[in-house]
Amino acid sequence: MTRDRDPSGRPRNARPRDALGRPLDRVAGAEAASAGLPDDLELPAPEAARLADRLLRAGRPFHAHEVLEASWKSGPDDERDLWQGLAQVAVGLTHAHRGNARGAVALLNRGAQRVRAYRSRPEPGRDQPYGIDIAGVLAAADDLAARIERDGLADIPPADLRPGLLAAGR
Repeated sequence: MTRDRDPSGRPRNARPRDALGRPLDRVAGAEAASAGLPDDLELPAPEAARLADRLLRAGRPFHAHEVLEASWKSGPDDERDLWQGLAQVAVGLTHAHRGNARGAVALLNRGAQRVRAYRSRPEPGRDQPYGIDIAGVLAAADDLAARIERDGLADIPPADLRPGLLAAGR
């Protein structure tokens, strides 16, 4: 089977996916798939943060990851660690939703490490860029990774797999 490509030859994936990003059958899955996001998504950073927050809170971390990944690929270089780290946290949550404890812990930790790298630079505005609650995201990722590593996924309340991204009131 050939891979979907855009007019410039870049790989694209037009295959429908479920709410957790798992591929569905192309024909039967088209009706069952959750609304996907375009491959060429470009949103202003505040709008991307709000959309990713809504998707995470709705239990759709795979789709939040797509929004965050688009921001990392189209955003300024000095924000790469922020967006890439947040995307990795979303992938960690996707793994947790799918029952993959090992993958969840690895990606939650990797994402948090990248967000910390972004935050550690001595530039102003690094604590709540675009309304993103960096401290809250890091605390949630660290806590969830530690609990999953210690106890597994079975006793994690579903609400804990739906953390917010934005500071309260945003």
